[in-house]
Amino acid sequence: MNDFLDIILHTDEKLLDLVNNYGTYTYAILFMIIFCETGLVFFPFLPGDALLFAAGILAATGALNVWLLAGILTAAAILGNTSNYFIGRYASKYFLKIKNKYFQKYLNDANVFYEKHGGKAIVISRFFPIVRTYVPFVAGVTIMDFRIYSLYNIFGGIFWVALFVFGGYFLGNIPWAKENFSLMMVILLFLTTVPFWISLFQSFRKKSTV
Repeated sequence: MNDFLDIILHTDEKLLDLVNNYGTYTYAILFMIIFCETGLVFFPFLPGDALLFAAGILAATGALNVWLLAGILTAAAILGNTSNYFIGRYASKYFLKIKNKYFQKYLNDANVFYEKHGGKAIVISRFFPIVRTYVPFVAGVTIMDFRIYSLYNIFGGIFWVALFVFGGYFLGNIPWAKENFSLMMVILLFLTTVPFWISLFQSFRKKSTV
């Protein structure tokens, strides 16, 4: 847990280490992290929002090309969700039988989220940690029309990556943001998990009133 928090709070340092050690291969590494977080149902814990934001801030220093970065990470987000969709579509029977309470809880939450928001859930879920990993899977399980799914997926991927990468890029040019990066990460982490805690609180209230 401490290592995970260290990655979240010091993502700028970790990314800088990647750039220093791997150079242009950093783009490929970031691609794989975002692809796994959005495309593989067992990796919802990867730092998607924080990573995009930190990469944008790092790009502001000139260490990365912001346009190349945004393009590569957008491709990772779109291809990741596409992969997740087909995993759900062709392997749903196996995954639905997995007896892990956390996995099944996340899957159920994503299903409720999907049913409530319909196709828009594909776009909206991009901004909900954990849920964004499972909603594409649920869309595959329910065999949502792939053409319609792709439209939502592409739009959501572009919007999600652009917001965080370019948000980080522009804030990265502000001295205060550079000097208080850890605080920015804490605020970002809080804001991106607020919907989760609200949902958890509402579920608790419903159970307590039954």
